Amino acid sequence: MKIVIKNAKIVNENQIFESDILIENDLISKIGKNISEENVDQIIDASGKYLLPGIIDDQVHFREPGLTWKGDIESESRAAIAGGITSFMEQPNTVPNAVTQELLEDKYKIAAEKSFANYSFMMGGTNDNLEEVLKTNPRNVAGIKLFLGSSTGNMLVDNPDTLEKIFSSTKMLIAVHCEDEATIRKNTEIFKEKYGEDIPVTAHHLIRSEEACYISSSKAVELAKKTGARLHIFHLSTAKETALFRNDIPLKEKKITAEVCVHHLTFTNEDYETKGNFIKWNPAVKTQIDKDGLWEALLDDRIDVIATDHAPHTLEEKSQKYLKAPSGGPLVQHALNVMLENFKNDKISLEKIVEKMCHNPAILFQIEKRGFIKEGYKADLVLVDLNQSYTVSEENILYKCGWSPFEGTAFHSKITHTFVNGFLAFENGKVSEEKHGERLLFER
Repeated sequence: MKIVIKNAKIVNENQIFESDILIENDLISKIGKNISEENVDQIIDASGKYLLPGIIDDQVHFREPGLTWKGDIESESRAAIAGGITSFMEQPNTVPNAVTQELLEDKYKIAAEKSFANYSFMMGGTNDNLEEVLKTNPRNVAGIKLFLGSSTGNMLVDNPDTLEKIFSSTKMLIAVHCEDEATIRKNTEIFKEKYGEDIPVTAHHLIRSEEACYISSSKAVELAKKTGARLHIFHLSTAKETALFRNDIPLKEKKITAEVCVHHLTFTNEDYETKGNFIKWNPAVKTQIDKDGLWEALLDDRIDVIATDHAPHTLEEKSQKYLKAPSGGPLVQHALNVMLENFKNDKISLEKIVEKMCHNPAILFQIEKRGFIKEGYKADLVLVDLNQSYTVSEENILYKCGWSPFEGTAFHSKITHTFVNGFLAFENGKVSEEKHGERLLFER
C-alpha cells in the first residue's frame, strides 16, 4: 500500500511544519512538500489538521487473561486506536499474574491474534521469582514491573532483600508502583474506627496519602542510586515526590525517570463529591496543590512521560461502597483529547504533548523505530482536527465496561485518523476490523 497524506501540520521534535508524508507499506518513506500523487492507493487531504506520532502509552491494564468481563485486549486496544494510542505496555497483574516466562508469553500470543495496536507486556516481579525475572529478554519485553503498594494483592513486593536483589541483578528497566503498605493499613484502620465499613470516598486521598507515596518512592529512588538500577516510577500523584527527580540532564542520560497520568493532571480531591468511585485510583487523586506541583514538574521536565494507567471496571463494581469498589478507570480513548484540551487552555504546547506522550516513551524504553515522524520509521500516526468538537456519551464510548469518567465532557478537538504500521486503522469515528498491531521491539 502507498498512501500520501497531504498538507499536514506535522508536530515532531519540538517543531511544527507543513508537509506531505508518503507511507509505503508499514513505513514512513518520504517527508516533503509536493510529494507525487502518482501510483498511490490513497490520498488524504490533511489541510488544517495536525499530524502527530502515534501515542505510546507505557501503562495500561487491558484485563486479559482472567478479568475479561471488565475489558480485554481486543476491546481496549480498539478504544486505544480511536484515542490515537498506537502502542501500549500492559501490566502483569492479570489472572494468572504474568510472573513466569511461560505466562508472559501467553499474553503475547493473545495479543498477536487480537490487538489493534502495537503491544508489549511487562514481566511481573514477586518476592520469590527472581530467577524467572532474570530470564526476561530485553529485546522484546518492555521491562520488569514491581508493585510496592497494596493495590495488587499477591504481587506486592515487600521483602527488602528481594528488592535489592532485583535492582542489583537486572539491567532492564524496572517500573514501580510506589505506595507504602504499612502506612495505608494504618490510615485505613483510623478511618474504620471513625466510619466503620461506610468510609466515604472523600477519604481516599487521606488513606492512600502523600506520606504513603513519598515513603515508597523515596526508598525506590534511594535503592536505584545505591544499585545503579534503571528505575521508572509510574503515576506520581503528589507534589512532594517531584523533588526526587532531575531535569538538568537529557532524558537519554537519566537512570531514574517518572511518569504522570492524565487523571492526576485533571482531577483533585474536590471532585470526589461529584464523581465518587469513578475517580478512585491507586495512587489516589489528591489536592489542588499536588495537581499544580505535577503540572510544574511535567513542564520543567522532572516528569518525563504522560500515560493513562487505563484500568477498567464494570459499573456494578464501581457502584459498591468505597471499601469494596475497585480502584482504576478507563482512559485510553480520551487521554489525547484531555491533553489537547489543556493545549486549548494554554496549559501545555502541542510540541510538549508530543514529547511526553510519543518521543519520551520511545526514548525511555528504547523502542525501535517508533515515537517520531521520521523517514524509515514505522508509520504510526495520528491526525487531529483542533476545530471539531464532540461530547463523550454512552453511544460513542468503546470501552468494554461502557463508561468513562469523562462522560458528558465536551472536547474541542477530534481524532480523525489513526495509522498503525501504515494501515488506516481508524477513520472518522470508525475502527477498521482488520488488526495490524505488532509486538514492540527494543534497541537494547
